[in-house]
Amino acid sequence: MATIKCTCCGESRDAFERAPFPGAIGAQVLAETCRDCWGLWLKQQTMLINHYGLNVMDPQAREFLTRNMRAFLFKAGAADSVDVSRQGTINY
Repeated sequence: MATIKCTCCGESRDAFERAPFPGAIGAQVLAETCRDCWGLWLKQQTMLINHYGLNVMDPQAREFLTRNMRAFLFKAGAADSVDVSRQGTINY
């Protein structure tokens, strides 16, 4: 199995065999993210979806999640933290 230097954790770890996400960002995940950090992102994503009551079919919710994925995995921009005072609401 191939290894990569993960952008998220900085460690050399096992790479994916194929992209776990579609499109250009999926190619970036494939090239720069280890399986362990992807698993951590999936937990964070689930927490964001549940906390803010996101409908993943909503384009604005998908953009919110994509922005947070980039921030979490690639340190690109600021991630939204789970703010309990904002539960059930989201500003896109």
